[in-house]
Amino acid sequence: MVAPKQHYTTTSLVIGYALCSSLLSIINKFAITNFNYPGLLTTLQYLTSALAVRVLSKLGFLTHDPFVFETANKFLPAAFIFYLAIFTNTNLLRHANVDTFIVFRSLTPILVAVADTSFRKQPVPSKFTCFSLVIILGGAVGYVVNDSGFSLTVYSWAFAYLITITTEMVYIKHMVMNLGLGTWGFVYYNNLLSLMMAPVFWVVTGEYLDVLAAVGENVVFDSVAVMAVLLSCVFGLLISFFGFACRKAVSATAFTVTGVVNKFLTVGINVLIWDKHASPFGLFCLLVTIAGGVLYQQSVSGVSGAALQRDPVASKLVENKDDGDGYSEKDQE
Repeated sequence: MVAPKQHYTTTSLVIGYALCSSLLSIINKFAITNFNYPGLLTTLQYLTSALAVRVLSKLGFLTHDPFVFETANKFLPAAFIFYLAIFTNTNLLRHANVDTFIVFRSLTPILVAVADTSFRKQPVPSKFTCFSLVIILGGAVGYVVNDSGFSLTVYSWAFAYLITITTEMVYIKHMVMNLGLGTWGFVYYNNLLSLMMAPVFWVVTGEYLDVLAAVGENVVFDSVAVMAVLLSCVFGLLISFFGFACRKAVSATAFTVTGVVNKFLTVGINVLIWDKHASPFGLFCLLVTIAGGVLYQQSVSGVSGAALQRDPVASKLVENKDDGDGYSEKDQE
């Protein structure tokens, strides 16, 4: 009876992760469309996640590392980059459709490959990997050239997001893995430190003036806006749980395949529910970009698998990496 129970548990985690991941970008777009205060929206998300981890820990449902100032000081650069990634992500969704977000999110392997080769002295990517990166770039260029909603504001936020999320992938994750924090410890530190930084960004961006003006005018948000904000907060927490739990329950390859399927689901759902999506040719270019990402993952997995067969020590390192990566799942999809 143990095996069937484990099977159902794993299946539930994969389905939960797939639903949360594929819907999160659309829900965030829905939220920012009806609640046009990106700084306040992300603050509410951080508050929900940090408070939920704290409360669930008190109730005995989970355990997390205690807040220690020395650890927080070491974690601060990671939290800062995490905040910037979510901040640019939210503002990109504020000005662009979900398809544009996915295209630029799919471009990260190109910058990661360049950064790994240039700064981390990693080997030059194989021909197959380079071919997959060219496909990703070609699909992205085709999408941008045919984007009827092209504007300097949209693509400024898009490039800002691309740089911050790439920085997180290349540098931050490897830095914070040495802190010895558990899964929920990462979630707790990330969201609590981001919550502390939020007021600074309110002032820098001037959003606090908009919020104060809305309060002074006794602006009352309708039920749709309230529901959108609540959904974004709940799904922000759920993606953390299902992302970590799913990564631990399945292999790295299965997790990657699930992530790719999630992108296709996001595109399909986005097309079905409203008109905030790209043109047919733009959608085709988007699918080309995602397909390039699939080839990229296959090329990387193939190289890693061959290396691991030759080096048992490397195999152990990758196992440890698979257990730790992805602590900021909330901005991954």
